[in-house]
Amino acid sequence: MPYIRIWIHLIWATKQREKIITRSLKPKLLAHMRENAKRQKIYIDFLNCTADHIHITVSVGGMQSVSRIVRLLKGESSHWVNENNLSKLKFEWQDDYIALSVSESQIDRVREYIRKQEEHHRRKNFDEEYREFLEKFGFIK
Repeated sequence: MPYIRIWIHLIWATKQREKIITRSLKPKLLAHMRENAKRQKIYIDFLNCTADHIHITVSVGGMQSVSRIVRLLKGESSHWVNENNLSKLKFEWQDDYIALSVSESQIDRVREYIRKQEEHHRRKNFDEEYREFLEKFGFIK
């Protein structure tokens, strides 16, 4: 049996970065995403969201791909929100996302960063954060 631990930090926003994840929707959405992930054999380590985006750490298994994990999490969760009429507007995630590898030595730091999202975004909006991630990890200059 192979032993695999590949940590990935995933980040994506709601469509057009609409502030559509309300305080009442947030706990339901996060709990549902965990339940769905478990059914799909996706190991979600940690997740948190604000009104317009989500951060998730996952451990990728040997037979999984990042794109499939993201597709399953995004597609099923938006379908579930809409099917259950949990949002006044149509709930959609943006098409793009960021997926970053995380070393074992840094996973606690990333978890803490995700845990403090609401506090963090009192100082910096998501557009600024997203651009910083793209620049810091060499996606754009």
